[in-house]
Amino acid sequence: MTHADTLVYVIDDDSSMLKAIGRLLESEDYPVEMFAGAREFLARAPHTGPLCVILNLNMPGLNGLELQEALAGRGRAEQVIFITGRASVPTCVQAMKAGAVDYLPKPFRDEDLLCAVERSSKQWLQRSQRK
Repeated sequence: MTHADTLVYVIDDDSSMLKAIGRLLESEDYPVEMFAGAREFLARAPHTGPLCVILNLNMPGLNGLELQEALAGRGRAEQVIFITGRASVPTCVQAMKAGAVDYLPKPFRDEDLLCAVERSSKQWLQRSQRK
């Protein structure tokens, strides 16, 4: 499986963060779709192939943890990577217990985000092979 096989959704209310992450992922040949909020993302039809969601924890309206819960409640298979400017142990624990691939405090290193996306792709593949 190549990077081009894994669709990456980026959801963040900060447009500069969306653009920066989008450019980083595209430079590594990942197809990327960006959303300014959780509700906009949920309105999109689910993707059936390998995918990853990079999700800001603190957003207006539906926050990252609520979106993660909504995805699980709908039986969706997105692999979630949280990014946050307000990291805390309780939210990290909650996110990871709910199945997040990673939890990255801002500012994070590009390499850390790319490693998390790669790991999410491998986890998606493992889950799909078990089904």
